[in-house]
Amino acid sequence: MAFIDELTVTAKAGKGGDGVVRWRHEKGKEFSGPSGGNGGRGGDVFIKAVSDLSILQRYKSKKKFQAENGEPGAKNSMHGKDGLDLYIELPVGTVVKNLDTGEVFSLVNREETKMILKGGRGGVGNEFFKSSINRSPEEFTPGAIGEEAEFYIELQIVADVGLVGLPNAGKSSLLNALTRAHAKVGAYAFTTIEPNLGDLFGVILADIPGLIEGASEGRGLGHKFLRHIKRTRTLLHCISAENEDFKEVYETIRKELGESDKVLTEKEEIILITKSDLLTGDELATKYEKLVKPKGIWAGKKVMTVSVYDDESLKHLSSFLTSTFNKK
Repeated sequence: MAFIDELTVTAKAGKGGDGVVRWRHEKGKEFSGPSGGNGGRGGDVFIKAVSDLSILQRYKSKKKFQAENGEPGAKNSMHGKDGLDLYIELPVGTVVKNLDTGEVFSLVNREETKMILKGGRGGVGNEFFKSSINRSPEEFTPGAIGEEAEFYIELQIVADVGLVGLPNAGKSSLLNALTRAHAKVGAYAFTTIEPNLGDLFGVILADIPGLIEGASEGRGLGHKFLRHIKRTRTLLHCISAENEDFKEVYETIRKELGESDKVLTEKEEIILITKSDLLTGDELATKYEKLVKPKGIWAGKKVMTVSVYDDESLKHLSSFLTSTFNKK
């Protein structure tokens, strides 16, 4: 099932119920006056943030949403029932743009709700028009039409830490080891074809599909998910120890991030050498020693190593992430 992170839908708020013309008839009286009630309010349309990243899949074949109409008024001055509001559930991090007005709505927190369309007001019945000079009014008003618009919906994942790197950097395995997520893992490039989230004692980690050179221009799978990195607070830049040239790998990813959005290169960044079990300590030191020296490209950055087969390194990384991000 393909991961959906953008779509266009049409939504319509409910129409207000019509006011009505009715007459009150009381025992012993030939005519007792107007009693037509007002119509009910049309339902509003809201968007609501939920934790389910795959919920947009439900809307793949459902492109029209309609709130309930208000009911018409009734006799004996009875008001019509208000229409039920409609709540469209969307993943946390979704940005919704009204294509008719240009208004933008953003859902950042779970359970957050925002009204995007207002229902029509109910019409008034003939009792409303009664006066000393108009004791038998025939007037009424229809309910107002609810607002309607086309919306572009785009998911931008909100996370504390976004794992970025080349395919096979070990991001999915690391996410599973740290959070007990169930990201698919395989021994070939592009195993990850959609973002995965994990919860590390309250710290949300997002595994972004691997980037390759040219990703910002549409190559590979990762380019589609570059937008998801925009809302992560910190980037955990994963580089596999099996790569011959750490600098080249690092600069490849930095280049793609910058060409997608320069802001991405300005985010807080942690360098993580993954699969450290593949090299000895001396071999690792030789590979990145120059990069962390005063004039190296990693100078001043936090650099760590980890292996999913080394419990001590996993514990160290886990402790660092939880102590760092649970304070923010």
